[in-house]
Order: sequence, then C-alpha cells, then structure tokens
Amino acid sequence: MRHFRHRLALLSSAVAVTLVSVLPVAAQASCTFLMPVGGNGSGPKPWIVKKKVERPKGLLGRAVGRTNWNTDFVVNQPYRSFKLFFTADSTDGNPGAYPIQAFLKFSDGGNLKVVDQTMQPPTGTGAQFGPFTSPSGKAVSQVNFRIGANNDPAATGFSYRISVQGCN
Repeated sequence: MRHFRHRLALLSSAVAVTLVSVLPVAAQASCTFLMPVGGNGSGPKPWIVKKKVERPKGLLGRAVGRTNWNTDFVVNQPYRSFKLFFTADSTDGNPGAYPIQAFLKFSDGGNLKVVDQTMQPPTGTGAQFGPFTSPSGKAVSQVNFRIGANNDPAATGFSYRISVQGCN
C-alpha cells in the first residue's frame, strides 16, 4: 500500500507539472476588435476611431452642448474581458493634458467606470487599459471612451486613435 501511495504521489506531481506548463498557452485569450457605433465597416482598419480633442462648447468652458468626447463600441456577443487601446497621433510639440475615461455599459442601462486618468503621452505612444471583466450577472452591451479637454485648453486639437477588443 505504501508503494502504491508513493507512485500515486509521483503521478500527481507529473500531472501537476504538465498542467502548469500547459496553462499559460491555454489561458491566452483570443480577442476580436469591436466596431464603433455608427461605423460602416469600411477602410483598412474600420475598428480604429481617429479623433481630435475638441474645445468644450458652452459658457465658461463647461461642456453644455454636443462634443466629440464620447465614442461607443458595439459588443455583439458575450466576452470574458475587454482591452482598450489609446494612441497619441498629434504632431503638436507639447499638447496639454486631457482626461481619459472609459466605461463598460450594461444592457440593463447601468455602467462601470474602468478608466479614469489624465494623460499627456508623446506622439505615437499611448496605453492599453485592461483587460476588464464585467461584474457577475451583468451583460456588457457597449464600451465607451470619453476623451475631453475640459481642464486644460492646451489639449484642444490634439489627435488620437482608439480601439477596443473583446476577448474570450
């Protein structure tokens, strides 16, 4: 019996080592770029949205009217997680800082803020945010980027690219 337990322990160790070496490969997620709301699916990379930080509309620098700060991406199937990408495109020498926020929007009308930062990245650089998972029992229907210049007028006119991936 003691010999059997020793063999079982060795076999368990071998299985554990095999599982550990397989897990990193199996744990890698396959990701798909999500289309922006209103996107027509044309162009070489239709999932990338290019915009400029727009000056706030309204009195005293407050955003009262419509701005181009919000961009939504359609979630057309359930995903385990989401990755958000931001890249600075502007060729301006020294743009101002601007706020970047992102939200997971749920089918029940609620949302969850997953990014809340102020950035001033050099041209051609940016950030990947996430991966973010949805809270249990919530279905993500859209991912929203909100990029604005309300606090620093020097950021007005700064151009950027954004995209979102859903991952399984």
